[in-house]
Amino acid sequence: MSTTKTYKIILSGGGTGGHIYPAIAIANELKRRYPNSKFLFVGAQDRMEMEKVPQAGYAIEGLWISGLQRQLTLKNAMFPFKVLSSLFKARKLIKAFQPDIAIGTGGFASGPLLYVAAGKNIPTVLQEQNSYPGITNKLLSKKAKKICVAYEGLERFFPKEKIRITGNPVRQDVLNVAGKRSEARAHFKIEAERLTVLVLGGSLGAKRINALIAQKLDVLAQQNVTVIWQCGKLYYEQYKTYDNAKNVQVYQFINQMDMAYAAADIVISRAGASSVSELCIVGKPVIFIPSPNVAEDHQTKNAQAIVNKEAALLIKENALDTDFEAVFSKLVASKTQQDILSANIKTLALANATKDIVDEIEAVLEQ
Repeated sequence: MSTTKTYKIILSGGGTGGHIYPAIAIANELKRRYPNSKFLFVGAQDRMEMEKVPQAGYAIEGLWISGLQRQLTLKNAMFPFKVLSSLFKARKLIKAFQPDIAIGTGGFASGPLLYVAAGKNIPTVLQEQNSYPGITNKLLSKKAKKICVAYEGLERFFPKEKIRITGNPVRQDVLNVAGKRSEARAHFKIEAERLTVLVLGGSLGAKRINALIAQKLDVLAQQNVTVIWQCGKLYYEQYKTYDNAKNVQVYQFINQMDMAYAAADIVISRAGASSVSELCIVGKPVIFIPSPNVAEDHQTKNAQAIVNKEAALLIKENALDTDFEAVFSKLVASKTQQDILSANIKTLALANATKDIVDEIEAVLEQ
């Protein structure tokens, strides 16, 4: 590995944190190895990457692109125009930037960008976070040099010889939460031995999980647990009144996720790819409540892949009213079940994902 080499690297991934943070983690590792290289991100012009990428210190260009809606809408009627506009702008960006490689981590904008790059014989690398890939990556895989994945069995969708199982990049601070328990308990002002439940619904929040927790606060109080509840940006005003009620702490967003994970005994979470990867590394007992409102129902498939290894529990949204209380109470009451889930999920952790992905990218660059 030579740090004197310089490359021009273009990256695309966005729409949700699950696509953005892996792209930023990959860029950070490439920058560490090749400090003088130039980086350009390409995103969807009205999505969160336009804010998060500059905060991480990188330049970004936006394309006029969005996904297809499931029903007939005006947005769908505009879709062909958005694709043409995005392909045109992607060509301009690639011509001006002259990248050595194009890296896609999924999301709307990566489609046009990597399609154009591959058409100009620029090597492309895909990073697929989910156990069931979206349509964009399925289409792009034919021309990609390598496809870095986090789950087994993806040769159903991608050319087998291109697949590398690397895992998903995760935030560096969650890699070592094991020794932070007492510090984390002090941070959240939790009594030392009190069982603590961390509730996560993604950065924006999860409507159904929030409604469930609000509805079941009495049940949680009977179990004598402390609840750290990240309700998300969209729901904070609605739920902040519950803060400090019966050992409940409500947050719009938790910046120090390592502290939240370290303080928790049990986690209730959505099953986005980044969350699942982090939770494998954190190694706490998890109840997954997947979002049913995502393409290909991929969150349920992500969670099911963990449940199949007896490493987590899964409750579907439509079964929450009937099943949550029994599943949760049983888990709280059984230290044995907590220990088994914790031990099993740790075996699925791929903690060196970012390094392994960048090793694969490096090999493509050196060809």
